[in-house]
Amino acid sequence: MKKKVLILAGGFSKEREISLITAKSVLKELRKNKYKSKIIEPDGNFINNLRKYKPFVVFNALHGRYGEDGYIQAILEKEKIKYTHSGVLSSSIAIDKEVSKKIFAKNKILTPKYIKLNFNKKINKNLLIKKINNRLGFPVVVKPINEGSSVEVYICNKKNLYTKIIRLKEYNEILIEKFIPGREIQVAIMGNKKLGAIELQPKRKFYDYKAKYDVKSKTKHIIPIKIKKKKLSEVLNIAMKAHKIIGCKGVTRSDFKFFKNKFYLLEINTQPGMTNLSLVPEIAKYNKISFFELIKWIIKDASIHR
Repeated sequence: MKKKVLILAGGFSKEREISLITAKSVLKELRKNKYKSKIIEPDGNFINNLRKYKPFVVFNALHGRYGEDGYIQAILEKEKIKYTHSGVLSSSIAIDKEVSKKIFAKNKILTPKYIKLNFNKKINKNLLIKKINNRLGFPVVVKPINEGSSVEVYICNKKNLYTKIIRLKEYNEILIEKFIPGREIQVAIMGNKKLGAIELQPKRKFYDYKAKYDVKSKTKHIIPIKIKKKKLSEVLNIAMKAHKIIGCKGVTRSDFKFFKNKFYLLEINTQPGMTNLSLVPEIAKYNKISFFELIKWIIKDASIHR
């Protein structure tokens, strides 16, 4: 009998549905390959269920806050249970877009300039627009500091800026980031292996939540990417550097913009999706690694202290 794998999914973030789709995809592959596995939610009975099931490994399929911000990782470490993906500190750094951007910049990784907006302070619309004009220029990208999957991310001009900002008032702080045009390139890292890259051509303005997960959005996936070998090697090296300096483990996906022959790292994702539209499985497949082999590797890579 193969060892038990408990899949943790659902949760309370705005990425709940994607988490459940990821979990079902993983569960299907594990059961097909004779693993004893089940899905549980991180609800009030979570710790009791965890202790009752006594898994060999927890496959963390949670997305967003509480799932990939170090919170659930700390609980699993306290319970001395092996888990997948990145650990407590690296997860908390990666999901915080401001902290991770500061680390990227310190390590000479290009990342778009930004302004942080705090909702505890009164917002003067005209002064804000002037500040953005001086520091960033329009258009800009407005986003929460600690959400994933491009949740509540908007491209804004002067006219719609304030309207979009007010929509994000539930967050204490948000980032207003310089918009970088150009090609959207995503890179997958698998432990110490530079797994590969894929280019996205969304029909929408950018690769937002709908473009990622809605089949009808018709985002074009291009692999192999049409780029010089030297530039491909460069972006793979940047992704690996980011993976290491943040202290990530397992599989990560880094999101880049390629503009005027330069790569701008937007963010690093410590728990990339595992749905039928997800990019890491697609990159793995291109490199002759099946979906099950990818899952199997992630499980084998699991540990208590990450």
